[in-house]
Amino acid sequence: MAHDEARNLDSEKQRLLSQHKEKHFTAGEIVRDIIIGVSDGLTVPFALAAGLSGANATSSIVLTAGVAEVAAGAISMGLGGYLAAKSEADHYVRELRREQEEIVNVPDTEAAEVAEILAEYGIEHHEYTPVVNALRKNPQAWLDFMMKFELGLEKPDPRRALHSALTIAISYILGGVVPLIPYMFIPRAREALAGSVVLTLAALLIFGYAKGYFTGSKPFKSAFQTALIGAIASAAAFGMAKAIHP
Repeated sequence: MAHDEARNLDSEKQRLLSQHKEKHFTAGEIVRDIIIGVSDGLTVPFALAAGLSGANATSSIVLTAGVAEVAAGAISMGLGGYLAAKSEADHYVRELRREQEEIVNVPDTEAAEVAEILAEYGIEHHEYTPVVNALRKNPQAWLDFMMKFELGLEKPDPRRALHSALTIAISYILGGVVPLIPYMFIPRAREALAGSVVLTLAALLIFGYAKGYFTGSKPFKSAFQTALIGAIASAAAFGMAKAIHP
C-alpha cells in the first residue's frame, strides 16, 4: 500500500513538473563576457581613434594604431578572462577538498552546520533532523549541500576558462572594428572621425539596449548610459590630443 502511494506521489510530481516549464535566463556568464568584450572593444579603440584624429594623424596611421590596439586588447582581455575563470575553478577545488576533510574529520560539527543552515530558513528542529541524518548517510550529497548552501559555490564548468577567454576576445574584436570602419574608406582622419562618432554611438546605443534587455535592467536607460560613457571617453581623448598637439 505504502509503495503504491509513493508511486502515485512520484507520478503526480512528474506530471506537475512537466506542466510547469521554468523560463529562467541561464546564460549569465556568457552574456557577462560578451558585455565586457564589446563594451571595451567599442570604447577603447573609439577613444584612441578620436585622440589620434585630434592630433592631426592620417587615417592610415589611425587605422594602423587602431588595429594594433584591437589585437593587443583582445589578447589582454581574453587572457584576463581566462585567468579570472581559472582562479574561480582553483578556489572551488580548494574549498571542496577542505570541506571533504571536515566531513571526514569533524562530522558532528558539519552536521551542526547543516542544522544551522536549515534553521535559518525557518525549518524547525524536528523537521530538519531527518534531513541532517539523511545527508550524513550520503557523503557526496552532504558535500554538495555544504558547497552550495554553506559556501555559496557552484561547481564550475571545466571548459569555462577557455570559453570565457575566447568569448571576451572575439567580442572585443567585433566591438573594436566598428569605430575603425570609416577610417578604412575616408583618407582624412578629421572627416573619418565624424563617421566614426556616428557609427560608434549608434553601435553603443544598440549594444546598451541589448545589454539592458538581457540583464533585466531598463533597456533605454542602459542604452543612454552606455553611449554616454563612450562619448565622454572619446571626447576626453580628443581634447587631450588637441591640447598636446594643437
